[in-house]
Amino acid sequence: MRSLLAICVGDGSRECARRVVQGLRGASGGDSDRAAALGYAAGDDGPSGGGGHPCGFRATVARGPPFLTHTNPRVDEDGFGDVAFRMKFRVYGSSEDHRNAIVTALLGASVPTGKSGNGSCCAILSPTLEAGKGFGKVDFVTSLGGTLPVSNVAKLGRQIVWNSVAQYHVTKLLWTEAEINSTFYLGGSNDGKQQTFATPGVLISRIPLNGSGGVVRLTLTLGAGEQSALTHFNTYNHSPIFSVRFRF
Repeated sequence: MRSLLAICVGDGSRECARRVVQGLRGASGGDSDRAAALGYAAGDDGPSGGGGHPCGFRATVARGPPFLTHTNPRVDEDGFGDVAFRMKFRVYGSSEDHRNAIVTALLGASVPTGKSGNGSCCAILSPTLEAGKGFGKVDFVTSLGGTLPVSNVAKLGRQIVWNSVAQYHVTKLLWTEAEINSTFYLGGSNDGKQQTFATPGVLISRIPLNGSGGVVRLTLTLGAGEQSALTHFNTYNHSPIFSVRFRF
């Protein structure tokens, strides 16, 4: 189980917050709740951190809403986002000692519980297929998913999200990463448009907070990075992101 606090800074904080929520739904993928960039969580069940799990269903029944903090006074009030649900099917997984790879299919969904513009107006389904491969201290992860509203499709439109990230394990707790994230809009006000962001980031991952008998039951992951647009069309730009994640 995991809990996440995300802070988005700058003029694009509302759109950044929306992408954070999208990441929690699984549209941008990640066995560890990607929050835009900053979140494959560097070894949390990825190619270099738990790929030995057997194939088959692994279900997360529900995920608590993220708390979103805005620094732009023109943006709505701080508050909680939408509650999300997710089912996960591991198609393939191998440990570091073997192929060090993983392929996972996910189906996420969200319920519009967010207040003050911190969530969606409608329920959303988010199917995703993701794959990762580790090479020693280097991980490569890619995912392809969609954000599919259950209602009000003409207004909201649909989005196809393609995300790729490379991570380097610097020390036991320190990871660096570079991410490319593209969104393709189908329908809605941005129909036919595309935006792509590059996000360099750094994470201090899985800091043990407690445990007994050599078993750590609570860990902390801290992340920081900045999203910069690579396309002429973008709904925001130069948005710093900070994340705090507890895994237990």
